[in-house]
Amino acid sequence: MAVVSSARLPVERTVGARLHASLARVPTGILWGLVVVWTLPTLGLLVNSFREPRAQRTTGWWNAVTDPSFTIDSYRRALTESTGGSLSMWDYFLNSVSIVVPATVIPIGIAALAAYAFAWMNFPLRHWLFIITIACLALPLQASLVPLLSLFGDMGILGEHMSLWLAHTAFGLPLAIYLLHNYISSLPKDLFEAIRIDGADHFQIFTKMVLPLSVPALASFAIFQFLWVWNDYLVALVFVQSSDPEQSPMTVQLVNLVTSKGRGLELLPSAAFISMIVPLVVFFSLQRYFVRGLLAGSVKG
Repeated sequence: MAVVSSARLPVERTVGARLHASLARVPTGILWGLVVVWTLPTLGLLVNSFREPRAQRTTGWWNAVTDPSFTIDSYRRALTESTGGSLSMWDYFLNSVSIVVPATVIPIGIAALAAYAFAWMNFPLRHWLFIITIACLALPLQASLVPLLSLFGDMGILGEHMSLWLAHTAFGLPLAIYLLHNYISSLPKDLFEAIRIDGADHFQIFTKMVLPLSVPALASFAIFQFLWVWNDYLVALVFVQSSDPEQSPMTVQLVNLVTSKGRGLELLPSAAFISMIVPLVVFFSLQRYFVRGLLAGSVKG
């Protein structure tokens, strides 16, 4: 499939040139200033997570320079102590993983197929269906929580991870289809004509040509969806916490670390940073695809 590999170069080179030209016009000092300002809260959270509880309550994190009192006890307690039930924060961390992986993979698979169909297949009402799908981006998810709560209750999956998989798939599909359609529709038409001459059907075109070329766009949406689902609080609170708290993700249980009398407040920085580790790893692992996948749909190969 030499044609596929060679076709990726013009699109990626054009996007890279535009991005480089845009960044070159911004003074370096301003960019570094934005980086520092954006990083300070995370740095403060990290430093506080290693400080003694007394130091956290009485001084700011920047005082760690003059009064270092570091410990890893907060991390041990955050992972092992119960948050009001029989489970520890580590168990809820695993709950988050079991929720976020299917809730990211399922919409990507469905959206990739739908985006290819909208871009390169002819069927009745194609354009109207695409417009209706994209219009769903304007619907606030809060408006659908009560109907979905009733629906999942009738299906008997309320309080289970499957309810979150379906909810996040429904909420994420319009954006996924929009991003992937922009990218897939920008692929050179000559490629499709050449592979059809070789006798390929739609399934072969999709699996052997479109998917390999769409890795940047797929990775871009994967980052969006992963971060959204991992950091979600409202949807998990409505569909899981209210029915079966032990199935809750880590974001919901972070609230339960602090009791009504304020005990456990010193564990919040370490527990919050634990919840940040996985999204940071995912983002930095896929960042080389991120901007390329977002911008490639705006150019034509």
